[in-house]
Amino acid sequence: MEFKKIHLNGFKSFAEKTVFLIEEGLTGIVGPNGCGKSNIVDALKWIMGEASPKEMRGKAMDDVIFNGTTIRPQNDLAEIEINIDNKNKKAPELFNDCENIEVKRKIEREKSSTYYINNKVVRAKDVHLLFADASSGPNTSSIVAQGQVHKLIGSKPEERRVLLEEAAGITGLHARRHESELKLKSAEQNLSRLEDIIKTHKDQFKTLEKQVKEAEKYKTVRDKIKNLEITIIK
Repeated sequence: MEFKKIHLNGFKSFAEKTVFLIEEGLTGIVGPNGCGKSNIVDALKWIMGEASPKEMRGKAMDDVIFNGTTIRPQNDLAEIEINIDNKNKKAPELFNDCENIEVKRKIEREKSSTYYINNKVVRAKDVHLLFADASSGPNTSSIVAQGQVHKLIGSKPEERRVLLEEAAGITGLHARRHESELKLKSAEQNLSRLEDIIKTHKDQFKTLEKQVKEAEKYKTVRDKIKNLEITIIK
């Protein structure tokens, strides 16, 4: 999968809709300090599912929304969309019937984020899985921020293993395994609850069975009493 285009609207310093084309080869963005270059990297991390305001260099996730200036009011919505070329059909099976995939994330003030893939609302983990299959994501080595090169060089063996797994393209398999483990754990809990329910119903059945026998015995005795009363009257 190849990134082709990024749309930013109301995200940090990008108050108006801005489009960045990612052409073949190297694409560079240059400009003076404070012009918003780092915000583009933040935008990539954010649309890939970054959930930590700290990683977005803010105190709350609402801080990614354009906060206004002395001459311009603040925005109430931030939205990012990225266009992905999927002609090689390497996306997850759920989205692999499309040659072009559009991933979008938007947030309104004091509301949570909403994710879309090809204009359909999806879960955050669907977006995580999509980028994990491309050996990418907000916390992978595919995005290197300032000061991270030294961190990569001095990384521990476990951290290096993560880098090798990303390079081998198996990060998505780990994400799927984790999701499968969660589903299996949930299924085990459901089975345990089902066993408790079955036991409870069995106990209730025994009680009802006892009550039925007592009711039948009562009916038999009642009928005998009625027959005796009729005989005495005669």
